[in-house]
Amino acid sequence: MQEMMSLTFMQNAFLGGILVSVACGVVGSLVVINRMTFIAGGVAHGAYGGIGLAFYFGFAPLLGASVFSIFLALLVAFITLKDKDRFDSVIGAIWAFGMALGIILIDLTPGYNVDLMSYLFGSILAINSQTLTYIFSSDVAFILLVLLFYRQFSAISFDSEFAKLRGVNSTLFYYTLVVMMAFCVVATIQVVGLILVIALMTIPPYIAEIFSKKLGSMMFFSSLISAIFCTLGLILSYKFNLTSGASIIIVASVVFFTVVALKRFRRH
Repeated sequence: MQEMMSLTFMQNAFLGGILVSVACGVVGSLVVINRMTFIAGGVAHGAYGGIGLAFYFGFAPLLGASVFSIFLALLVAFITLKDKDRFDSVIGAIWAFGMALGIILIDLTPGYNVDLMSYLFGSILAINSQTLTYIFSSDVAFILLVLLFYRQFSAISFDSEFAKLRGVNSTLFYYTLVVMMAFCVVATIQVVGLILVIALMTIPPYIAEIFSKKLGSMMFFSSLISAIFCTLGLILSYKFNLTSGASIIIVASVVFFTVVALKRFRRH
């Protein structure tokens, strides 16, 4: 353990995992409660289009993914607010469009052959100070928004119709939530990749919900559980020379299925 922590890239990886856990704990809890997992999946996979745009036009991938993810999130929010009957088909189309656009633009980028695996399955060991700053800034923004508007987020999450009657602008906070989700997706891509983002955003909140009676406690426990998953996954990947992002999700998945099995066993 001491040898592992003496390496700078491992220190950055552990710090990045903890910071991402805060983002996934806060935003992931809202995503799970509001049943927006499929929307988050569409934005996560569609974000690859932003990465393709960034490489093709020569600017930072993090910036490209952020802008494109926000655009997709706002588009999805607009469509789902207007028509909830067929929104799954629209999200599926956006999901496919973003992935295809990103791959084609990277193919067309002259003299550059990007490693798709690092974006599909994450590259937490390559996290740098710029990425850590991005994730930390996102964490601060998420925490401030939740602290300032906790009652409003709770209201729209548990009973949006009642929230409207109490004067809460449900539409505004719905758009705010999808933008937060977009930033969380981009922050998490670096850790576990866009294919595995949904697992880290949904598994810890699902487990945390069992021990929580309030949204705030659910966010706290979800962040803590996610940090444990990231830490154990990184140790596992270092010891056995495995892909870090996949190792983190394997740990999370094993715990998830164990919890589900125990819940079913207790019911019977």
